[in-house]
Amino acid sequence: RFTSQVRVAKDTRVMDGKSIMGILLLAAGRGTTITISADGPDEVAAVDALAELVESGFGEDTWNG
Repeated sequence: RFTSQVRVAKDTRVMDGKSIMGILLLAAGRGTTITISADGPDEVAAVDALAELVESGFGEDTWNG
């Protein structure tokens, strides 16, 4: 939905932020620090949307037992 190039990084690994598989390959569990960046005409909206998605747990119900 965004035209900007979006990247998600964990340590030295950088993946395409538009690829759910790429993000999953980062193996960034809850509490892990990641960096989200974008470059393009809608970069702010793209980063905001991806950050919101990550903070929400990708829309999954979580169990805090």
